[in-house]
Amino acid sequence: MPRGHVLVLDDERSILTTLQKALTLEGYTVDVAGGIAIADDKLQKRSYDIALFDVALPDGDGVDLLKRLRASGSDLPVIVMSGHATIDAAVRATRLGALDFLEKPISTDRLLLVLDNALRLVRAEAEAKILRAQTGKIGELIGDSRAMLDLRDQIARAAKATATVLVTGERGTGKELVARAIHLASKRAKGPLEKMNCAAVPSELIESELFGHEAGAFTGATKQRRGKFERASGGTLFLDEVGDMPLSMQAKLLRVLQEREIERVGGSETLKVDVRVVAATNRDLTAACQAGQFRPDLYDRLNVLPLALPPLRARREDIPLLARHFLALATEANDRPGMKLSDAGLTVLAGYSYPGNVRELRNVIERLVILTPDDTIDADDVRTCLGTPVTGSKISLFRPGVPYRVLSEEADRILIEEALAHYGGQMAGTARALGIERSHLYKKCRALGIRNADKGEGDDPPAG
Repeated sequence: MPRGHVLVLDDERSILTTLQKALTLEGYTVDVAGGIAIADDKLQKRSYDIALFDVALPDGDGVDLLKRLRASGSDLPVIVMSGHATIDAAVRATRLGALDFLEKPISTDRLLLVLDNALRLVRAEAEAKILRAQTGKIGELIGDSRAMLDLRDQIARAAKATATVLVTGERGTGKELVARAIHLASKRAKGPLEKMNCAAVPSELIESELFGHEAGAFTGATKQRRGKFERASGGTLFLDEVGDMPLSMQAKLLRVLQEREIERVGGSETLKVDVRVVAATNRDLTAACQAGQFRPDLYDRLNVLPLALPPLRARREDIPLLARHFLALATEANDRPGMKLSDAGLTVLAGYSYPGNVRELRNVIERLVILTPDDTIDADDVRTCLGTPVTGSKISLFRPGVPYRVLSEEADRILIEEALAHYGGQMAGTARALGIERSHLYKKCRALGIRNADKGEGDDPPAG
């Protein structure tokens, strides 16, 4: 894959030839234009990573072209060059958003350095924009539970490898955060991280979104567009909700993973791709394969390095850390400085099942910050927010919309915790009172995330 697609605008043929040869040798794909009209035509037909504009041209001004691009909403990175450089011209170009200003005659080494730095800056800004958009959405990979320690170790191992990764887990467990962590810890961290939600893109557009298209490929395709695979060159492509990809596209994705090459929609040129794929799903792909809804051969290609994310209820000891993290974000975002979460409120939060996992916890905390009239969030505030009974009210475990499996786990947890408290944490006495084997009680405690489940192995307290 090329290092980048460059458009060079200059009226001197010798300069166009020299720059095209030099940049091509360095791995760039280069288009040239000898005037404003030609450059306009090329910009309308295809996308570029960066452009070099001369200032003085027979049919216009390169800085004026930059101004028109910005007015139209284009964020194409532009470097302006001139043989008649003046401070005024440089200032004008910079104010319009030019990344740099080069004076002719242009040193090839200087040009290559400027281009490399410009592309790095653009990619870093794009990454920062994504990170800002994600801040506070479902939290960082916060937690010191055994499940989180194991997950971080798996991420570190996956980052060192080059194989495709399949991240599985319930909704709201942080699959995109894991994909980002893998990318940032890998050798591809300096390259781009592109993301596509396979469930959010209409089936008729998903091929264009992944592979790009040529101008005129279909109605509305007025210019060439590079797809996710091209834009992720040298980096990572995160395919979220891959289990919802149409079967027709699954076959095409499989071919790309096998052959490492793509063709744009409406094009005939075969392009090699250097992209690592990290896919994610909350579906059971094994069952989907058996039901004929997902290709088994694609599943095998994606599942080289499987990472299973634990639900929040399986790492309840992390809930206080996450709750305080979200509280800090929510109080700042909603102008509620000084709000606190009581220990009793934290206890109630830690006992909830969270069908929506970390994302639901974040939403609950923000709701509490907005709706709680006092500066301290107490247990009854949390119970009211969660829809569970407040102190003194009739006990009811049922909540509309929450699956039976989750409600059953919650009921089991309450029952076991109350029984353990009654018997002073003694596992043998608790197991006998509940009529189950002690080994089974241990397993249930671990599965439900009940803290101190391994304590109290001594003899039962004496009768009477």
